[in-house]
Amino acid sequence: MPTLDKSGKRKKLVVLHRELAACKACPQMIGPVVHGPPIVSAIYLLGQAPGPHEGRIGKPFAWTAGKTLFKWFDEQVGIDEATFRESIYMSAVARCFPGKAKGGGDRRPAPDEIERCEAYVRGEVEILEPKLVIPVGSLAISRVLGDFGKLDGVVGTQTRAPFHGVMTDVIALPHPSGASTWHRVEPGKTLLSKALGLLAAHPEIRKLKRAP
Repeated sequence: MPTLDKSGKRKKLVVLHRELAACKACPQMIGPVVHGPPIVSAIYLLGQAPGPHEGRIGKPFAWTAGKTLFKWFDEQVGIDEATFRESIYMSAVARCFPGKAKGGGDRRPAPDEIERCEAYVRGEVEILEPKLVIPVGSLAISRVLGDFGKLDGVVGTQTRAPFHGVMTDVIALPHPSGASTWHRVEPGKTLLSKALGLLAAHPEIRKLKRAP
């Protein structure tokens, strides 16, 4: 099957987003569906799920975790939030807010909810054929790399892995949630810095920094 040009990929993403926006397959999930624009990019970021504010704002990583994520990229990768949102495709394991867990915090999406949303992730990857995938947080990392063990063994590394039939570079990041301390204490602090350094040096990221 021939590779689509940029215009063809964007048209396919628009159709996929239309289907995604209409999805009501998970009764426990709280809509609306959250996704970024149909950006044709060789860089694919996979988060976990939107929080309680993203649906109202209408874009992913629009609250506290997003502020932390974009601060990482601005200060250590050299890409500000505006450039990031314009140039990197932002996806998630689940696209609706899962609601609150009984013990507090956001509920982790259930396996069946993840599998339903996986069809959209697969569709995006097949269209975009990304050269770099950035899974953010344990859940996203496990969807890309499988059972990876501990964050200490994967954050701060770069690997080649198949993701929905596409061989791609993978550089994982911890979740930037304010509830997590992993990235603020050692060895997480050092490993995060190493991961961001790998991202800054990656050819696809360097193309963004060279763009006018």
